[in-house]
Amino acid sequence: MKKLIVALALTGACQGVLAQQTVAGTTYFLPKTAVRISLLVEKECYTPGQFAMYANRYMRKEGVVQTPAENYRIVDVKMTATSMPDSAKQHTLVLDKKYTIAEVDRDESGILLAINATGKRAAAPKPFVPAPRKPALNAKDYMNEDILSAGSTAKMAELCAKEIYDIRDSRSQLSRGQADFMPKDGAQLKLMMDNLDRQEKALLQVFEGVTTRDTVETVLTFVPSSETQQQLLFRFSRKLGMVDADDLAGTPYYIQVAVKKHVDEAEAGNEKTSKDNLGLYVNLPEKMTVTLVHDGQPLKKIETYAGQFGRVECLSGELFNKKQTSRIVLNPLSGAIEKIESETLVK
Repeated sequence: MKKLIVALALTGACQGVLAQQTVAGTTYFLPKTAVRISLLVEKECYTPGQFAMYANRYMRKEGVVQTPAENYRIVDVKMTATSMPDSAKQHTLVLDKKYTIAEVDRDESGILLAINATGKRAAAPKPFVPAPRKPALNAKDYMNEDILSAGSTAKMAELCAKEIYDIRDSRSQLSRGQADFMPKDGAQLKLMMDNLDRQEKALLQVFEGVTTRDTVETVLTFVPSSETQQQLLFRFSRKLGMVDADDLAGTPYYIQVAVKKHVDEAEAGNEKTSKDNLGLYVNLPEKMTVTLVHDGQPLKKIETYAGQFGRVECLSGELFNKKQTSRIVLNPLSGAIEKIESETLVK
């Protein structure tokens, strides 16, 4: 946050220098509205099991893939409004003794937020934090001595399959109450069943393989400049994930921008200047709708006021004369006036 406390009383030594310069002031920008597009992309990695070729023979599992594979998919899309300085709307606010301006509030990028007040900052979206991954099971930790010392891969696979069937038989006997060593209570029974499930899952990995999933956030920023029915934003491949916009390996995702116009076309883009101009400008924005489209279907859309559409209005210096002062708060995303309060000054 940049907060300028303007001292209007100048020392005698500085007065002679400033008299030769242009009127003192502070530079600021009005914002243009952008759209932050957050994509949650899930990467699925498959690693075939050590005994995948024997899955059908010993476990009666057909169609087990024996080659590594990677797949990507978009699991969520979020669109939020943000802003950035509009270089075409850079202005200088006059800081003169005849104006009752004591405070000018700008953000870190120089966007004007408030006059004689503290402005609001646009809330930053919370970054995506993936859930902690559970530790992977190591099948060798659950293999007995006979399996580990077997002389061939085929024999190891056979003994692993036999161990899995023994685990299933033990679980069946526990559930029926026919095991040689029955647990004393329900908590102990659950502990034993969970342990058997974990052993079976670990050993099955050597036949079925292991699939891991990781989710990462990719953020794109789109700055609308005009209405459009179909503008390419990015491409996405099931096998490669996010790819370059010109990479035809990915399917295209498009952006549509529609603007609800309220401002007279003849006035749009023209800055109206007040007779008592102290360089204070605000946006009179239009509402825009931005839609993300894939395969002809809308995936997500957002409606917000956009500072780059509409026109700019100049506020009169009479708001800050010797008889009254004003407090003005602007919208940090669109640059429009959110709140204005005037106060009569007592002599």
